[in-house]
Amino acid sequence: MSGFWGTRTCSTAGEVSDLKSPLGAKLREPLTEARFQQIFGGAEHEPDLLAEPRWSRRCSRARACSAPGAWRLLLARLPPLRWLPHYRWRAWLLGDAVAGVTVGIVHVPQGMAFALLTSVPPVFGLYTSFFPVLLYTLLGTGRHLSTGTFAVLSLMTGSAVERLVPEPLGRNLSGIEMEQLDAQRVGAAAAMAFGSGALMLGMFALQLGVLSTFLSEPVVKALTSGAALHVLVSQLPSLLGLPLPRQIGCFALFKTLAAVLTALPRSSPAELTISALSLALLVPVKELNVRFRDKLPTPIPGEIVMVLLASVLCFTSSLDTRYNVQIVGLLPRGFPQPLLPDLAELPRILADSLPIALVTFAVSVSLASIYADKYNYSIDSNQELLAHGVSNLVSSLFSCFPNSATLATTSLLVDAGGNTQLAGLFSCIVVLSVLLWLGPFFYYLPKAVLACINISSMRQMFFQMQELPQLWRISRVDFAVWMVTWVAVVTLSVDLGLAIGVVFSMMTVVCRTQRVQCLALGLAEGTELYRPLRESHKLLQVPGLCILSYPTPLYFGTRGQFRRILEWHLGLGGGKETPKTDGPPNAVAEPVRVVVLDCSGVTFADAAGAREVVQLASRCQDAGIHLLLAQCNGAHWPKDLHSVGVTWSLGVWRAPTICV
Repeated sequence: MSGFWGTRTCSTAGEVSDLKSPLGAKLREPLTEARFQQIFGGAEHEPDLLAEPRWSRRCSRARACSAPGAWRLLLARLPPLRWLPHYRWRAWLLGDAVAGVTVGIVHVPQGMAFALLTSVPPVFGLYTSFFPVLLYTLLGTGRHLSTGTFAVLSLMTGSAVERLVPEPLGRNLSGIEMEQLDAQRVGAAAAMAFGSGALMLGMFALQLGVLSTFLSEPVVKALTSGAALHVLVSQLPSLLGLPLPRQIGCFALFKTLAAVLTALPRSSPAELTISALSLALLVPVKELNVRFRDKLPTPIPGEIVMVLLASVLCFTSSLDTRYNVQIVGLLPRGFPQPLLPDLAELPRILADSLPIALVTFAVSVSLASIYADKYNYSIDSNQELLAHGVSNLVSSLFSCFPNSATLATTSLLVDAGGNTQLAGLFSCIVVLSVLLWLGPFFYYLPKAVLACINISSMRQMFFQMQELPQLWRISRVDFAVWMVTWVAVVTLSVDLGLAIGVVFSMMTVVCRTQRVQCLALGLAEGTELYRPLRESHKLLQVPGLCILSYPTPLYFGTRGQFRRILEWHLGLGGGKETPKTDGPPNAVAEPVRVVVLDCSGVTFADAAGAREVVQLASRCQDAGIHLLLAQCNGAHWPKDLHSVGVTWSLGVWRAPTICV
């Protein structure tokens, strides 16, 4: 804020001329908005364009669409057309191939494992590890992002599927009845993928990529960490060989724990042994991959090794017939016939599709942004909406369930040397080979091993809690957001926890606008710089002049605070109060005759805030105080003030907006 003092802005020159400039500082005359426009001119406008309706301008641009414009649109919507011509074949191809094959090997067991978490047969996890990956390679902007099955989405989808298509209680289903039940559940899961994809495409059409900013990092991390605990508990029946129905709704985690503890004596020793051996191999391998990521040429594929060993052991020992160990069974070769999901189910699954769409978008964009910042490139959040919307909607036609970017495979792709989206094609080749030729080799794979893979893949999400001490030191508010979201996710459910976390996060933003202090400013000697008086006792004040800075939006939520602060500083309370000062305590307070309100921090003002300015000006006039508004935001203040008649009022009360 620079110097501004003079006598031309006051109603009577003699009234203001008594105010002395501090130590003879050379100060220019103040400039009102009208005077500034008169001297320097206003913004240049094109009258014809401004007078033309917006819809007419858009139609004109559409008619004027040329071949270069169509090519630019194609470049924006198909990112490979931008990066493929600049692809460094010698430097990047080997890294993309190794990373893609490595991720594809992990996709096979992980896809089947997350399919069980979604309450659909394992083969549909392979479909979900193929089609969305292929589509994102063509449409996505995240070079290091790996998409496919994601535990959090699988958990949310599985809970909704169990609620929409519950398994009959108290009866053993025949083979045909089980196939019919699986078909209904696959249809429900595909319908949810269709609904979430349609919602993301709608958000893309409205250019709502900015919504990703409302899902803050503490909310996303607490959500994934709490969901990881849900995944762990939900897999306990499979680890122990207990045929328990899946618990859904609020407090499902505690209901599952109670059911497992009650049925613990009936657990299967064979499946318990398989689970213990699987975890004994998978957990150390995960730890080795993390600790020696810089020394290993490629991460150790512990999942595929465990799958092969368990399949061979089950086949040679006939564990499925001798000990009734649950196995994957036959994986159909090829792909399912394209089938449009039952659109009659969409109204029922819309409430479940919305949080799935939000989680998909939030996790994918935040993960893509992390690696984009790390490797110095940019992503387009709206294009990410298009990519994930198309991935979910189109893949639902092939009976896939909701999918998104995944934390574990993205980290694996980067560690294995991936450079671009081309790694996704090599990953698809691996999954395709399993679907066409290698599927029969997984016939004897125990489902308990898939449950162990689900649990071991949650390692990264569990370790997010290690960041809490640092978060406490950096921001107590973010720590509170993290804890509230995590407790809500764990106690209630994933979708309700997400809603509570977002609402609580937004409430903290609103509450922080209520705690802003209005600062009195003073002049630094020999300069035109104004700083808060509390920062130094050497700052100078013009007698009778009060300069205040209000650094927060002025809207209905802060109008009461604005009124109280100004009353306190100017002594406008009910009684005969003297104006308050932030200067030295021994300074003699002189009645305020002019107040300058620095509005540079007021980013917007609504109708209620503008009316508060009108009332303040009226009270200042009654108290013999001249009110000046400085550094108003031209994009908001003039429009808001004109709408409530402030221009007329300020003209009468000698309170013009001044440029300083």
